Amino acid sequence: MGRRWRDGRGELVVLAEGGGPSVRVRLEIAASYRARTKGLLGRDSVDGAILLSPANSVHTFRMRIPIDVAYLDRGLRVIAVRTMRPGRLGMPRLRARHVLEAEAGAMSEWGVRKGARVEVVVPVPGAQA
Repeated sequence: MGRRWRDGRGELVVLAEGGGPSVRVRLEIAASYRARTKGLLGRDSVDGAILLSPANSVHTFRMRIPIDVAYLDRGLRVIAVRTMRPGRLGMPRLRARHVLEAEAGAMSEWGVRKGARVEVVVPVPGAQA
């Protein structure tokens, strides 16, 4: 069930528990080493979320804003969610394969919590929107 994405844009779908409506969020995908290394560094805000893949830990050195960090397993289930202030080093999560980052407070609004499942929707090249 390994996932391989390319740097670019997509949509994060937070699947609602109990069959409620899903939440859809703008998503930036950072799959290359260079894009993952840059992440949210130097930004004053985040439009939606950013997915770092593959990744199992993050740091907030040189960041300007506090962020929510969600660690995802191979099946895109949330292992843990943490809020990190600038200048922190997150501990690696052994089962994590991907990391989501967003502005602090956003993930609880979207329903991203331990045990939740998310999907990543990437536009198909050449498809009509």
